[in-house]
Amino acid sequence: MPTLDMKSEGDMTQRTDKNLSKSIGKAIASKRQLAGYTQAQVAEHIGISNDAISRMERGGIMPTIKRLSEFALLFNCETTDFLTNANPTINDEARRVMNAIAELEPSERAALIDLIEQLVAWKKSGQDGC
Repeated sequence: MPTLDMKSEGDMTQRTDKNLSKSIGKAIASKRQLAGYTQAQVAEHIGISNDAISRMERGGIMPTIKRLSEFALLFNCETTDFLTNANPTINDEARRVMNAIAELEPSERAALIDLIEQLVAWKKSGQDGC
C-alpha cells in the first residue's frame, strides 16, 4: 500500500488552497467588473480597505463566506458563483434558461431539455447547412 509523505500532503493542501483563493479572486474581479464597480467603490461600500479587495482578487487572502455574501449582494449574483470555476457568462446564460423555464410544468421542462439536447447534437454533427 502506498504511503503518503505528510510533507507532500501539506504541500498539496497549500497548493489547493492557493488555487482556490486565486479562482475565487478571479471570480470576484470578474463579477465586480461586470457590475461596473472599481475596487475603491467596492471597498467603500463594504467597509474594508482597497488593498484588501486587491489582495482578495489576486488570491493573496481568502474572503470569508460573510464577505462573499456581501460581494454577491453588491454584484447582484449568487454567493456560489464565486466558488465555481465555470465561465461567468455561461453561469449567467444557464440562470437565464433556468428562469425562463421555471414556470413550465415538469413534463414541459423535460421536453424542452430534450429538444435543446437534440439541437446541440445536431449542431455538433455539422448539420447546420453552412
